[in-house]
Amino acid sequence: MLSTSPMAALFGRSPFKPLQQHMRVVIECVNEVQPLFEALIAGEQALLGEIKHRIFVKEREADALRNEMCDQLPRSMLLAVDRRDLLDLLAVQDAMADTAQDIAGLLVERTMDVPAGLADPLVRLVVRCTDTCHQAQRIIDELDQLLETGFRGRELARVEEMIVELARMESDTDLMGMALARALFVEEERLKPVSVMFWYQLIQWIGNLADSAEKVGERLRVMIAR
Repeated sequence: MLSTSPMAALFGRSPFKPLQQHMRVVIECVNEVQPLFEALIAGEQALLGEIKHRIFVKEREADALRNEMCDQLPRSMLLAVDRRDLLDLLAVQDAMADTAQDIAGLLVERTMDVPAGLADPLVRLVVRCTDTCHQAQRIIDELDQLLETGFRGRELARVEEMIVELARMESDTDLMGMALARALFVEEERLKPVSVMFWYQLIQWIGNLADSAEKVGERLRVMIAR
């Protein structure tokens, strides 16, 4: 009996279609992080709550797609790639949405004042981390073409170049995050110790967006090598 599951139908067309669908929702979630911090800097608490709600809705949608994919994948037909590789890619994609949710939850549940001089470098870090996530999405969008070419030739070279660029972008975010942490260190004496702790946590979580994006490239390299 043929399955009527929409996810199973996607697997029938391509093993990567569900992964790409999940990534689109993840990126919609990540795209809200910059407006979230802009609302924080502007002191727009009501808008902060609205954006948090949008992030939570998208994160739940990403979770639903992840769970459906996990349920369908083990029962699907023979795939062109290893099931474990697909599930690994799915996990690192989902981590981006989870991190966006963590950031939004903290910014709304706790009143966070942006320390003097941190607003501009903070937004720049968020933008660069978001761009890194977009690069990961561009790579995932190439997977169908990569499959059609048998994971070789010009398309493989193109994807490998994109993975190298992804790693370079993530390295940029590491440097920007360290610079932001140093700027926060200068302000520590003017802030409450608990606020300092939460700001360091936020800087780490923002960087985690780019870290998870880079892992997309790392997992794809493993897939290509098999």
